Amino acid sequence: MSAPRRHSTSQEHAVQWLRAAIVARELRPGERVGQEDIAERIGVSVVPVREALRVLEQEGQLTYLPRRGYFVTELSVADLDEIYALRALLEARAARHALPALDAEALERMELAARDCVAAAGAGDVAAELEANRRFHFAIVDAPDQPHLLRLIRSLWDATESYRALYYNDAAERDAASEAHERIMAAVRARDETRLIAELDAHRDRALEVLRGILAAP
Repeated sequence: MSAPRRHSTSQEHAVQWLRAAIVARELRPGERVGQEDIAERIGVSVVPVREALRVLEQEGQLTYLPRRGYFVTELSVADLDEIYALRALLEARAARHALPALDAEALERMELAARDCVAAAGAGDVAAELEANRRFHFAIVDAPDQPHLLRLIRSLWDATESYRALYYNDAAERDAASEAHERIMAAVRARDETRLIAELDAHRDRALEVLRGILAAP
């Protein structure tokens, strides 16, 4: 059993190093990420680096191009601002519509997703936190009679998954997100539409502010 544990540790080391290098701009947007080069730089074999690259591709932080390899995903502050502004409008409409119909089952889904976010944050598992965070937010707005609105919201989320991955690289922001989820759930339980929209906006605005800072860094 010792070999798998060493292998896992090497992969986790490579994942954490790559995340930190992307946030610190040591690896720049659009830059090719060579697995042999990374393995040499951090002192591990190629195999755990290759697996780490796949993890970051799933998170959206790297893009894989056939026959060319992995590249740091290129991001734009202008794109981010536009998409988050659209999300604010659409998600407020969806939440107002869905809130009166949210039942005990929907609340249970939210609470489970929130717990999963906390567990993933504690483990530093960005991919798992992204998935749980998505479940949490869509449990609020998912209503069967607004399929077109939900399709648009999902499209906007898909377009910004790589941005959220950067946000969740920061342990302090992972904790802040968990606290925001608690406030959002309190507003849902109280059936307080105004408070719910305000908490969703504040949660989104904090992420936007952090991401602007990351993307604007030289």
